Amino acid sequence: MAQSGTDSRTESETQSESQDETGSNTASEQPSLNGPSEALQPRSSRLRAGKLRPAEVLITEVGPRDGLQNEKPFIAHALKIELVDRLSAAGCRHIEVGSFVSPKWTPQMAGTDAVFAGITRQAAGRYSALTPNMKGFEAALAAGADEVVIFGSASEAFSQRNINCSIAESLARFEPVAQAAKAHGLRLRAAVSVAFGCPYQGEVPLESVLSVTERFAQMGCDEIGIADTIGVGTADQVSEVMAACAALVGADALSGHFHDTYGQAIANLLACLELGIRRFDASIAGLGGCPYAKGATGNVATEDVVYLLEGLGVSTGLDLDRLVDTGQWICMQTGIRPQTRVGQALAAKKRHQEAAH
Repeated sequence: MAQSGTDSRTESETQSESQDETGSNTASEQPSLNGPSEALQPRSSRLRAGKLRPAEVLITEVGPRDGLQNEKPFIAHALKIELVDRLSAAGCRHIEVGSFVSPKWTPQMAGTDAVFAGITRQAAGRYSALTPNMKGFEAALAAGADEVVIFGSASEAFSQRNINCSIAESLARFEPVAQAAKAHGLRLRAAVSVAFGCPYQGEVPLESVLSVTERFAQMGCDEIGIADTIGVGTADQVSEVMAACAALVGADALSGHFHDTYGQAIANLLACLELGIRRFDASIAGLGGCPYAKGATGNVATEDVVYLLEGLGVSTGLDLDRLVDTGQWICMQTGIRPQTRVGQALAAKKRHQEAAH
């Protein structure tokens, strides 16, 4: 750059957080013949034991929307459809397909209905769209979206520059969308933009982040994303803000959305994991930016997130090799430079191995 009402979450999302309960031997104990001692356990298991870090993380892939919306040359619908299908084949079950906004303001998202019509839906998939108003919601409903996404800024200056109204006015505009989503049984996700810093006013007060978060909870949002829209947040700041939001609405109601402008996204995601937060947005190949925040890079790369989580022993259900291939493919097709270190490294390794054979 998301809690009451009809609950359309998947079964895996409604399960309680799993924690590693593997015991460990004290220094005076001998290793058990029935299992490894702490010293012989994988490091990831030892780190997770007794902490809030979840055993499973749910990733919403935002590349088709957040990743592409800022690109100037129009990307063909067929290419966007194939991108969604490739992401689905890599195990992505939650995909933000596009947005139903005025093409005057975001021309890249024109024809999102055609993309929805062309994708091959997975049985367990959830396909979402950004809907800033009732017109957008009605278009998303007609297109068959499973989830709609609304957003509000934690910064008055950003709200005025972005949608030409105050925070309070913007939230009031979303009330009908939230009510309609619940009436039609759609999942409702919200995003709190520029929660860690604003390109216009600089520091964003924590009280403002909490106020917007609380309003979204009152609207019945099933998930509330706390977004570092311009990628300026650091780990301690993220821990403070996310802990305060979790105390307000519960950790399982939250997700993290971190752009990687200053290279802090992975560290910020890890800080969230330590608080028990298990939902995150990520963008294939690190695609994206922010049309209202000059210089902001894309959301944290999906490949980088999955590599981190696999190293921590945290399950994602995603196929890293297929993600790398998909990221390389979309960048070759569009001419966009990949912003993923893991994707680039693994792609180079694969090319080297293929050349050796």
